[in-house]
Amino acid sequence: MHSLTLAAKAVRRSCLAMAATSVVLSGQTFAEETTIEEKVERISVTGSRIKRTDMETASPVTVIDASAIQASGATSIDSVLQTMTATGGAMTNPGINNGSQGNASINLRGLGSQRTLVLVNSRRMVNSGTGAASTVDLNTIPVSMIKRIEVLKDGASAVYGSDAIAGVVNIILKDDFEGFELNAQSGASTQGDATTTSIDLTVGGNFDRGNAVMGIQYMDRGDASMADRDFSACPYAESTDDNGNMSLYCAGSVLTPYGHVYGPNGESLQGNADGTWHNFTDSDRYNYAAESYLYTPMQRLNMTALANYELTDTLNFFGEAMYAKRWSEQQMAPQPIWTDFTYTEAMGDSLISSGINYDDTVTYYRRMSDVGNREFSQVVDTVRVVTGIEGEFGDSWSWDVAVNYGRNDSVDRLANLINMGSVNDDIADGTFNPLDQTAWSGENMQGYTYTEINSGGSEMFILSANIGGELFELPAGMVGFAGGIEQRTEKAWFIPDSLTAQGLANDPKVDPTSGEYDVTEAYAEFVIPVLSDMFLAENVEISAAVRAFDYSTFGSDSTWKLGLTWGVTEDLMLRSVASTAFRAPTVDELYSGQSTSFDQVTFPGAQDQAQVTVGGNENLTPEEAKTLTAGFVYSPSWFDGLSVTADYYNIKIDNAIAEVNAQYIVDSCLDSSGNATNMSSALCQSAQISMDNTGRISFNNQLQNIGSEKTSGIDLNVAYNFEMLGLDWRAAADSTVLLDYEVTTTEGTVDYAGFITSGIGSFSKYKTNLDLSVMADDWSANYQARLIAGMDSFDCKDDTSACYAPSVGTVVYHDISASYFMTENLTFSAGINNLFDKTPPYYSGNNDSNTDPYTYDTLGRRFYVQASLKM
Repeated sequence: MHSLTLAAKAVRRSCLAMAATSVVLSGQTFAEETTIEEKVERISVTGSRIKRTDMETASPVTVIDASAIQASGATSIDSVLQTMTATGGAMTNPGINNGSQGNASINLRGLGSQRTLVLVNSRRMVNSGTGAASTVDLNTIPVSMIKRIEVLKDGASAVYGSDAIAGVVNIILKDDFEGFELNAQSGASTQGDATTTSIDLTVGGNFDRGNAVMGIQYMDRGDASMADRDFSACPYAESTDDNGNMSLYCAGSVLTPYGHVYGPNGESLQGNADGTWHNFTDSDRYNYAAESYLYTPMQRLNMTALANYELTDTLNFFGEAMYAKRWSEQQMAPQPIWTDFTYTEAMGDSLISSGINYDDTVTYYRRMSDVGNREFSQVVDTVRVVTGIEGEFGDSWSWDVAVNYGRNDSVDRLANLINMGSVNDDIADGTFNPLDQTAWSGENMQGYTYTEINSGGSEMFILSANIGGELFELPAGMVGFAGGIEQRTEKAWFIPDSLTAQGLANDPKVDPTSGEYDVTEAYAEFVIPVLSDMFLAENVEISAAVRAFDYSTFGSDSTWKLGLTWGVTEDLMLRSVASTAFRAPTVDELYSGQSTSFDQVTFPGAQDQAQVTVGGNENLTPEEAKTLTAGFVYSPSWFDGLSVTADYYNIKIDNAIAEVNAQYIVDSCLDSSGNATNMSSALCQSAQISMDNTGRISFNNQLQNIGSEKTSGIDLNVAYNFEMLGLDWRAAADSTVLLDYEVTTTEGTVDYAGFITSGIGSFSKYKTNLDLSVMADDWSANYQARLIAGMDSFDCKDDTSACYAPSVGTVVYHDISASYFMTENLTFSAGINNLFDKTPPYYSGNNDSNTDPYTYDTLGRRFYVQASLKM
């Protein structure tokens, strides 16, 4: 075995480790030490601010490069990131119709999108979306301008501050592009819906003392309807026959187009078109699913510019500017309305035969089909500008100062709503008869119909200064250092529609949100070489970081990180990191105005939805976490092109910000008669629970620091680059095994590992992504398989006999793509995603579409074609 210098060893480990990710690098044989050292560039790797020659640090980092994104046919980066095996839980995407507001998010380890920090060029991205946003909308970042994505699967608060509990997604943009590139892509499902068209242009070049890159991308995504897929065409439910056999039937809502009346003695009546009534049966239920989107439409415009200018040989000015505009839509069934009124003679005698008497109070429900479907739309503008100066001094030192400003503004609309305040007033004065079917017609309701218009936004301003270099030399090498200070201000606001703010709409009153906080932070990071070129120690290195912070909302604290890398041999490196991390409460969590949520509950004699007042809490304190990763990187010199990495992770979050489980509050704070009880407890005092004569339960449930969350698992990656048949091949398998995902709240501890849930997504025990690519001189091809396995329905965990489909089973998706390089400048590509048209599994406790659209592909087989011109 020939001898390698430290620099050469670093390059070898970096190349082979990166081959284990989505980056394809060819191996080289280095003949001279001087040539190696001249070509080694010091770079910053996500998870550390110290520039170094080695890509492989103590923390596990996955790299996804632009070619891998292009091979997937992605027009938005959420479709790339959300398929990573390290993701889980609930991630908004185009398949989420109810409540997504058009956003797209990333959720590492299933710990929540708010616990994954998103950076652009190693600096914070402004929170974006609708209202007082608390996460980054991935739609604000254009695919066409991405050079690579580095995903740190480890806590990094000591390096980056708040939010980096589950990990960090660092999106590196093209800042050195030269030339002209035009890409056009179009695709659709085999059903002919969800058509997507994208076109982008990137230009860049060098000038006398600098360079500039500019890009623009436009994307238009069409819709698909739940009515056009068998699994989502109606809301299914289970039924059991006399022999105990379970089957599905098409269920639906009791809020029907011709009205539904509940009388004072338990009467449940369904309206008829002619104004008569009959006893309600399950066959009267309304199919609301058919009017909803399965895949939501959107249009998006992204414009990006990056520039560098050398002021002197050691001083450089840099700037970044990003602008994104999004037009998105969702659609749901017509609005359900409800009201209570006193039955009078003026309303006719249609209820008398059903046992309801005049002067009785009745509850009336109705689906406003004559008015039309609820149409949600959003217009969102996001801008981010970064500018600063960076320089060098001495042999190894560098510094930078920067200003990072971001702002997000949104307007969201909800059309075809009913002003129930006015309707109730007219019922009370006798000018509106709710039992007259013609009173609810579209023509008569024009004066009561309105469009809700809400606005909101977020703003971020950061001043930062950093310095880094080599402090002094130890026998094993130079001690690296990075340090800096940062001052950040975060603002957010939400202004509800005037009718909603006054409580005059059908939904209860919603208060506005407004607030801000500022934080001052300072950090220091060290890399200390301990041993080098000794028996069983090619090199041993300790990394350490500490960050102190002072928030205007809750005070001061600090976090730390300690890492170790042990190069046992040239081929094998062991690594481990222990750290503390935190997440400061967002403006929305602190200051969001009170609003009403309708939560599912079970209680004798009660309706199945409780009216819950939710909102922010100014007394919240940060979530605190302890993280541990430990693993190895193995790149055998005797097997050229092979790389294996394995890492164990363990994350424990305390002081978690959440709402108390609604069912727990009901069970703890209501006695058997439905009266408030246990008022000596702080929980029941704050809940102020009550139940009215219609069985409607109401209580308060503001955010609190309660409970904890813990997750652990193993990441495994195997990659092999080789030549065969005169072609360049690459095979890679990336897997995650989830060992546990425990959530502890006031009502106990629940392990969600291996379960699919109705509200927080799924937590698959086993995920594997397999990638096989081949490249020739004038063509390339790629095959990908994605496996999701080891899940059961959470609603059925205690009694599997009560479920139609307690076991979700294994789902495998297959994608293929190919490119033909027609000329040096022109390339044509095509691909098929979900090649075998895999239908998502039905499971009990369903979310939208009778499945989990956070996790599974709901569209089915899709085709796309692309043309690329480069000059």
